[in-house]
Amino acid sequence: MSGPLSASKEVEEFMSGLRRRNPAEPEFQQAVQEVVETVMPYVLDNRQYYDNRILERMTEPDRVVMFRVSWEDDNGEVRANRAWRVQFNNSIGPYKGGMRFAGDLNLSVLKFLGFEQTFKNALTSLPMGGAKGGANFNPKGRSDREVMRFCHSLMIELHRHIGESTDVPAGDIGVGAREIGYMFGQYKRLENRFVGAMTGKGLEYGGSLIRKEATGYGTVYFVQNMLEHIGDSVAGKRFVISGSGNVATYAAEKILQLGGKPLTLSDSSGTIHDPAGITHEKLAYVKELKEVRRGRISEYAEEYPGATFMAGKKPWGVACDIALPCATQNELDLDGAKELVKNKCRVVAEGANMPTTLEAVHFLIENGVLFGPAKAVNAGGVAVSGLEQSQNSLRISWDAEEVETRLRNIMREIHNRCTKYGEEKGGAINYVKGANIAGFEKVAASMVNYGIV
Repeated sequence: MSGPLSASKEVEEFMSGLRRRNPAEPEFQQAVQEVVETVMPYVLDNRQYYDNRILERMTEPDRVVMFRVSWEDDNGEVRANRAWRVQFNNSIGPYKGGMRFAGDLNLSVLKFLGFEQTFKNALTSLPMGGAKGGANFNPKGRSDREVMRFCHSLMIELHRHIGESTDVPAGDIGVGAREIGYMFGQYKRLENRFVGAMTGKGLEYGGSLIRKEATGYGTVYFVQNMLEHIGDSVAGKRFVISGSGNVATYAAEKILQLGGKPLTLSDSSGTIHDPAGITHEKLAYVKELKEVRRGRISEYAEEYPGATFMAGKKPWGVACDIALPCATQNELDLDGAKELVKNKCRVVAEGANMPTTLEAVHFLIENGVLFGPAKAVNAGGVAVSGLEQSQNSLRISWDAEEVETRLRNIMREIHNRCTKYGEEKGGAINYVKGANIAGFEKVAASMVNYGIV
């Protein structure tokens, strides 16, 4: 029924309408394009999804809340920022997704993140819908008091729209333990309730062990599953990693634990390449550099003379077996993908959200590179957030071993779902197709059961 020509035509018509309805939102358009071009043939073969216009409904958020955040800086100056909460889809559970603080944040980025979150959360099989939020506020360079005043002011409005059975925000870029603490403290004050309305909390007040490590660890567990599926392992493999935040550093930590060799880390100033490998000792230095001193990655090369700092460069030109883009969206473009293929990279797995452009994704897959999309690969973070919700509801705390075992099992199950829907002729796995269809199927089936709502 579907045929390649009719599917291609349906994708073109669908995207034309979506672009018309969502002009000037390139990130959102890109995220939808990546899903629709793999899911459309499945939709055409399952008429209940086509007849009920599930894709049209799934690409419209349930609601978008936009509001002003007024606050006072340390000089007594009144400031005003814009904040959003994009509640995308709650078909399988309460909305769940992070809050991001960044000076250049906009609605397009938040809609892309909320849309992706819907699929990512569905892949975990935990009862979580998709959402995302944040503000065009940059906490860098701000005092603790300024950040506190901003977070408290933001929660005065946000608290009306969230709750343990409604919408459960977490942290994201620019929102760490400090910001979560300030926001949750104000939520508790306004609501007069101590409930699991936010995740990423401190261990002292309901947080979960392994949450900080979860996205990085989960990324490597997914890669481990990809390699085991073809009879290989992480041991002895050379990894290039972008970024130097939690995802990148804890991915490097898990790589070392499994016998692999991380070669690079980066930040906005450039990339460090350590041919000898980034050891546990060197990784501890990076964590202290980034988390405590808020320094630049270039200082690594000053501390370890065997390493080189490549100013303004990304790591994709370094010879490797596996590449992990763990920094930000669209950091791995077509030129970077060509460098990876030229250097015989075998696996690319997205630790960040949509860090690979569509052109680069197509090129990598066409050239036989195993490509793990973010909605599957980096689902470990939200998986442990879901486990934090469970611990809060039960009023218990699991130990680190229990949480990591559950994380490892969830990542294995996500991989299995991807292979179920992504297997192609000859046994090769298209992980993009598999992740998209597996996530879509769970959400779409729920939407059909609800009727036209």
